[in-house]
Amino acid sequence: MAKTAQGKGNPPKPAYPLTLKGELKEPLSRWLWLLKIFPILPVLIVPHLIVLIFLWIAAAFVTCIAFFAILFTGQYPRPLFNFTLGVLRWTWRVSFYSFGALATDKYPPFRLGKADYPADLEVEYAEDMARWKPLVKWFFAVPHYVCLAGLTTLSFKPVFFIGLLPALILITAVLLLFTGKYRQDIWKLVMGVNRWSYRVCAYVLLLTDEYPPFSLSE
Repeated sequence: MAKTAQGKGNPPKPAYPLTLKGELKEPLSRWLWLLKIFPILPVLIVPHLIVLIFLWIAAAFVTCIAFFAILFTGQYPRPLFNFTLGVLRWTWRVSFYSFGALATDKYPPFRLGKADYPADLEVEYAEDMARWKPLVKWFFAVPHYVCLAGLTTLSFKPVFFIGLLPALILITAVLLLFTGKYRQDIWKLVMGVNRWSYRVCAYVLLLTDEYPPFSLSE
């Protein structure tokens, strides 16, 4: 019966509880990226960065509360879950607009909830969670930290190092400046690295018990 119901149009369950969405919105401005990611004057995203600093401080406290809630009850309190999910969603929109993707010129909204925007993030809420996993998730995620450090890090000291994602964004910025085009092969890689990063983030923030895959795919 369950198979029949699914065949009648119910959407298939995603491969992972976190769904990262992003729609490349072309044409893109050839020069606007200078005000989004330029190290000295990222003026367009400064208001968001200020708000996100305080939101992430609050999310850290919320995660601490959720840690004990899961430990003793096996549940992540739904209001706290929605708040942390909202912070992740807001962060993804700003990243999609600027240093994480450069995929739209539409300014991101100042809100935690869903919005009419080319980027969105959703995490499936789990009614029952393993009580012991919050004790070890940070440790289980160490291999992901190592992989993602090589994919996302941009460092100038003590030695210069640029990971895959910053390199792709830099290449995209140059291509936009001279051609106004966003290469599809680069776009797929950009989305893949972001998808991996946000899956690990959701896992460490205790939003899901499912271990994230070592994969760039959906």
